[in-house]
Amino acid sequence: MERKRTKETKRRPNRRRQMQLRRRMFMLAMAVLCLIMVLVIRHVVNLAEMEDSRLPGAAPEAVDWFGAPEIDVQLLTNNEYSRPGIAMEHVNGIVVHYTANPGSTAQANRNYFEGLKDSGERKVSSHFVIGLDGEIIQCIPSSEISYASNDRNGDTLSIECCHPDETGEFNRATYTSLVQLVAWLCKRFDLEATDVIRHYDVTGKECPKYFVDHEDAWEQFLQDVSDCKDKIIEEEKEE
Repeated sequence: MERKRTKETKRRPNRRRQMQLRRRMFMLAMAVLCLIMVLVIRHVVNLAEMEDSRLPGAAPEAVDWFGAPEIDVQLLTNNEYSRPGIAMEHVNGIVVHYTANPGSTAQANRNYFEGLKDSGERKVSSHFVIGLDGEIIQCIPSSEISYASNDRNGDTLSIECCHPDETGEFNRATYTSLVQLVAWLCKRFDLEATDVIRHYDVTGKECPKYFVDHEDAWEQFLQDVSDCKDKIIEEEKEE
């Protein structure tokens, strides 16, 4: 009897260790599972928020992505100064702007819009911002209005463009992304190049400066948009 007790006594610590190890493994597995669930939920939320690439009122699967440029979605927090959350019933046009802040980046402009929720200094924003390297940041869904184009806020998408100097002329990277983005948006929303306007055409403000100072450059831009849109449509037919 003494020997049996001794053996049982020796086994108990091993069983305890095994139970502790199993508990730790179970807790680790649960932690990993929770992390995976969080990542999945985040991904689903991000997809749901990508209304920037969604036709107003349409389901996400109805989006025509063909010919779309790369877009970094960084939606602003809902607030009364830069993203009021007011629905846009229909997109009738696209308005091109310039930042009037030479050398500033797309990220800096997006962050400025975001910061207005705290500073409350003014009401201003844009659906898209295009940077000096051609990067495109999305700030507001296409199904909501932005504070950019005065009387046309309610039916237009706005695009702010960064520029390297006081002339307001866009560099090649910015210009190329602008053409691609506008052409794709025109295709998505069934718009023509004639539906693309300058802020100047709404209020008479010298914006975007280079396209106001150089009417020929603006006409060339519209032609480039039209050509790019036609190319996207043609390539899609060949797919």
